[in-house]
Amino acid sequence: MRKNSVKNTRINSEVQKLLAELIRSELKDPRVPEFTSVTDVEVAPDLKTCKVWVSMLAEGDAEKEALKGLQSAGGFLKRQLAKELNLRNTPELTFIADHSIAYGNHMARRIDEVIAADEEARRARGEEKSGGLEDQHGV
Repeated sequence: MRKNSVKNTRINSEVQKLLAELIRSELKDPRVPEFTSVTDVEVAPDLKTCKVWVSMLAEGDAEKEALKGLQSAGGFLKRQLAKELNLRNTPELTFIADHSIAYGNHMARRIDEVIAADEEARRARGEEKSGGLEDQHGV
């Protein structure tokens, strides 16, 4: 089975959906924050391993503890996956912190700061506020 095959893509989405539900409703580990999201899943083509990217409202030591909590619950989660999914092998789960949402929020804030600074510089020069791309390109 190729990495990007339809079957592998379908298995990835099913595992992601099921893990998200299990973490949200079944997991009772206090180290794992309530708002933990499964952002991506990559099941190996041989179904032996699975990388699980999770995003959570935790940073630093709290994030490390949350990942330890998820890893310690790996056996429970694997058993639940085996019950729900009819796969030849149930993959070993490896949890990885996903910082893409935090990075996206950081970049959005930076963009807003640049826009505000640009508007301030435009006002200082006495120019009118531009109406967007239409005014700049004469559309």
